[in-house]
Amino acid sequence: MVLLDTCALIWLTHGERLAPAAKVAINDVTESGGATYVSPISAWEVGLLVARQRLQLVTTPQRWFQLLFEASNVHLADMSPELLIASSFLPGKPPRDPADRILAATAREYGATLITRDRPLLEYGEQGYIRTAEC
Repeated sequence: MVLLDTCALIWLTHGERLAPAAKVAINDVTESGGATYVSPISAWEVGLLVARQRLQLVTTPQRWFQLLFEASNVHLADMSPELLIASSFLPGKPPRDPADRILAATAREYGATLITRDRPLLEYGEQGYIRTAEC
């Protein structure tokens, strides 16, 4: 399984080039029939980016997020109270950003490789607490 960070979602939908490790992880999941997950926290992050005019979309953020799930094997990850609490108790030295902590907790919960370019998440992966692939 893979979990796409918000930046990976934006890059994929805007046709940006992904790093080789990210391409391999996504292709492996696709070829094996595995699932690709998106966290609900990415909807919030995209909404903030659009509201702050740091991201422009050709449609509303709501519709943009909805369209992600029209691709085969793309699923919305759970963001239960238990997962949110778990994001407060991550081992090691997790990222300080709450959204990054939620993504890390989701990757741990699902046993998924997190596709990200976010340095704190990649460093958390280097600690061995989550699997990451840089996009």
